[in-house]
Amino acid sequence: MTICVVALGKIGLPLAVQFASRGERVIGADVSQRVVDLVNQGIEPFPGEADLAERLKSVVAAGLLTATTDTTAAVAQADAVVIVVPLVVDANDVPDFSWMDDATRAVARGLRPGTLVSYETTLPVGTTRNRWTPMLAEGSGLTPGEDLFVVFSPERVLTGRVFADLRRYPKLVGGIDPESARRGVEFYSRVLEFDERTDLPRPNGVWDLGSAEAAELAKLAETTYRDVNIGLANQFARYADRIGVDISAVIEACNTQPYSRIHRPGIAVGGHCIPVYPRMYLWNDPEATVVRAAREANAAMPAYAVARLAEAYGPLDGADVLVLGAAYRGGVKETAFSGVFAVVQELQARGANAYVSDPLYTADELRELGLVPYQGEPVTAVVVQTDHAEYRDLRSTDFPNVRVLLDGRRVTDPERWPAVTRIVIGGGQ
Repeated sequence: MTICVVALGKIGLPLAVQFASRGERVIGADVSQRVVDLVNQGIEPFPGEADLAERLKSVVAAGLLTATTDTTAAVAQADAVVIVVPLVVDANDVPDFSWMDDATRAVARGLRPGTLVSYETTLPVGTTRNRWTPMLAEGSGLTPGEDLFVVFSPERVLTGRVFADLRRYPKLVGGIDPESARRGVEFYSRVLEFDERTDLPRPNGVWDLGSAEAAELAKLAETTYRDVNIGLANQFARYADRIGVDISAVIEACNTQPYSRIHRPGIAVGGHCIPVYPRMYLWNDPEATVVRAAREANAAMPAYAVARLAEAYGPLDGADVLVLGAAYRGGVKETAFSGVFAVVQELQARGANAYVSDPLYTADELRELGLVPYQGEPVTAVVVQTDHAEYRDLRSTDFPNVRVLLDGRRVTDPERWPAVTRIVIGGGQ
């Protein structure tokens, strides 16, 4: 079969490579000419995804994967179309459908009778059926459920480990009708492989959730759960700070009981998923007070962390402070909703001079992000914002003038920071 993958980003490209690795012919469509050119050369456009470079080179050399900027032409050759275009929310938490609307119209113009269309981008509940299925039908002249088949099947992977996650987690599928669902299950069963897991209630593989809405809600629910859990952990951590208790020891103890799975508190919650998808859920369900409170609690953590720093350091006006880590997560070159921006903003609001260093970013790349790169200035305070492995080996002698270290991720070794006031979120050392 021929498969068109629309949007060759950090999820879409590994998906395209996975499909091609199963022997299918794949055409990737992307609006970026640079991305298309690199893919056609067998070169990964972005670093950091495990096994992508080797697998991409292999499937391109075998003629199984090509790329183009002409989405409609690519769709016209396809038996199945998988759409992975980003969907974001604006400052008022309203979803911005514009990119996906454009992609859907381009897909519709190329559809042939019998084509399966799968949306993998996380969506508010009801979007697949009520917004984009009518758009596909109008643009193609096809009839949903008769000669046009549409499913929602959320991606459930993390950048950096996409291929491993594709094997480990069940693939959820929800159709707009039973025939769409059947074809969706058949398609993903053909292009994916799954690890055997005895811990699941049924065999690992492709799971039909019964409707597009159920699949949409499943993705929002599993991500919103993480945000709420982290929000609760952050509330516990702030209380532990007040009473002088080490929250990490408390959480470790709680989680020895199978009904407790408290996440870790920290300086910020970042990435494409956890800070965003609860806001999509709230767009569907604005009365979800628990979800809203957790999102507000997590969004407040950078300001709380900087306030803790100021308590230990004193007034930050004129202080030179180094923020370690621009990435939102250790080992991943990605700054989507990273806490670095809020931390720097809070430091600057208190009059501090904020510098940023990250082993994955050059000085010029940090400047492009609106950050001031650290170039050896004699800083007097350090804030760990990202849990990069490199930071575990840091010691106070690396920054001779430092008086206070705020470790927002609990990655530094307290024994390496003698004579420095070391603070962690949630007490303890």
